[in-house]
Amino acid sequence: MAEQPAQQLSWRLIRRLALQHKHKIILANLLAVLATLASVPIPLLLPLLVDEVLLQQPGKAIPFLQGVLPHAWAVPIGFIGSLLLVTLVLRSSSLVFNVLQGRLFTQLAKGIVFQLRQLLLGRLERIAMAEYESLGSGSVATHLVTDLDTLDAFIGETLSRFLVALLTLCGTAAILLWMHWQLALLILLLNPLVVFATVKLGKQVKQLKKQENDSTARFTQALTETLDAIHEVRAGGHQGYFFGRLRQRAADARDFAIASKWKTEAAMRASGLMFQFGIDVFRAVAMLTVLFSDLSIGQMLAVFSYLWFMIGPVEQLLNLQYALYGANGAMQRLNQLLASKDEQDWPPQTNPFADKTGVTLEVRNLQFAYRDEPVLRGMSFRIAAGEKVALVGVSGGGKSTLVQLLLGLYRPSVGEILYNGVPIEQIGLDRVRSNLAVVLQAPALFNASIRENILLGRGDSDQQCWQALEVAQLADYVRQLPQGLDAVVGRAGVRLSGGQRQRLAIARMVLADPAVVILDEATSALDSRTEQALHEALQEFLAGRTTLIIAHRLSAVRQADRVLVLADGQVVEQGDHQSLLAEDGVYARLYGN
Repeated sequence: MAEQPAQQLSWRLIRRLALQHKHKIILANLLAVLATLASVPIPLLLPLLVDEVLLQQPGKAIPFLQGVLPHAWAVPIGFIGSLLLVTLVLRSSSLVFNVLQGRLFTQLAKGIVFQLRQLLLGRLERIAMAEYESLGSGSVATHLVTDLDTLDAFIGETLSRFLVALLTLCGTAAILLWMHWQLALLILLLNPLVVFATVKLGKQVKQLKKQENDSTARFTQALTETLDAIHEVRAGGHQGYFFGRLRQRAADARDFAIASKWKTEAAMRASGLMFQFGIDVFRAVAMLTVLFSDLSIGQMLAVFSYLWFMIGPVEQLLNLQYALYGANGAMQRLNQLLASKDEQDWPPQTNPFADKTGVTLEVRNLQFAYRDEPVLRGMSFRIAAGEKVALVGVSGGGKSTLVQLLLGLYRPSVGEILYNGVPIEQIGLDRVRSNLAVVLQAPALFNASIRENILLGRGDSDQQCWQALEVAQLADYVRQLPQGLDAVVGRAGVRLSGGQRQRLAIARMVLADPAVVILDEATSALDSRTEQALHEALQEFLAGRTTLIIAHRLSAVRQADRVLVLADGQVVEQGDHQSLLAEDGVYARLYGN
């Protein structure tokens, strides 16, 4: 099946996702306008009273206030108090409108990020195993958390503030032009120069955030690997090495974070300094305007107020570039994940498992290599329906690799895998995996209840769970637990012994009711008595099911009808236990006394 091109993140995609919430965008823009209308007049109110109240110069403010205020309030204290009250109302209204607008943008951002996370999770479902192994779980976790949080902050916080800041500047510019157009033009012409200089500074630090996030991803990857193997690390006394490596990765993350933080902060402060210097220039020009033109003292104070009023919006616009650099870097890393190759799959054409009476498993001339290093070299064998076959051999002979190929997790470079004579390409991976069950030596368990770890999302009843536990020889232990099936097994099943974890995985396999069973060292952690009881209990369950037993222990090998011996990626011997011992070959060297 041809691989579909992976969808990439872009601002066009985010805009398309945002337009799915048009009503929120329209309402947020309306609230931004209202917030601006409430805040922009504030710096103009009290300073204009300076001319009419303190300097007793004729104007329009006092006659207007005398027409709307009670007669008792028509005094200087009343004028100042009433405008102070209006200022308080306007500030409160602006705050309410900004909070409501911020809430809408937060909802919008969270919705977009949720859709992006769904897109990424969908890719992880299909990504090829080789690609996933090269990425590592820590790096993937960083993409799905840190990088998406960066986009979340940019969309939800930065853009919401950007809209209000832009409208505020436009409103401020309009009032300044109304008050004194010559001075306003000077201010408005010098502002772009300040912005241009700060953009130049911002480009010097645009790569720092990417380096910081990359170093954080490396630390997260090392931390995840160490925690996953914490028992082996401590048991072997390797804490010094592994935690030393963690400390070095943490130090690298610290160094990049420090460089990113202080250099970005320095650039932002330099930007602020330029803007402050521009304000000083504007202030000086305003004072000269008072001396040489008709600008009044009150108007000058109003201009000063607007200059300070502009600081916040201008800084928010300037900081937008740093947030944009971070968002672009996050998007670039997410696109690298999205560009990973898909697992190859095919549309289902035939269902060899339909009759549920057992299937044959055949491997023909199977060849496979890891990074150009051959592992399987023309392996061929056939397992009849309902037959139990043991696969043995020295470590590194290709047994575990064969399991990965049988499940379709990897594709062979040469050869075929057939179920009931049907190639895997005609069956489809979902159908193959739903009819195969694999029990590994170290099964994956989740920090959840025993019930959840057995069911894995299926809807079987508690009675069926207990029946599966009976077969797995684990029912008596679970009954002794105060919580029973609700007992939590801990991270990776840490509250269970190795044998209990294996038996829990066997119970999971029993509930799956597969046509083909693969036991990969599935009883290696059991004592001989428990193993014997388990094998006896499995006899009835495995009857009629095609079973492949990968084992080193002779007790497990002897459960098979036939034994295949692997060496150097090939089947070199086959037969029953006694006949293979008589051949005095690889099998005899492994199990002969």
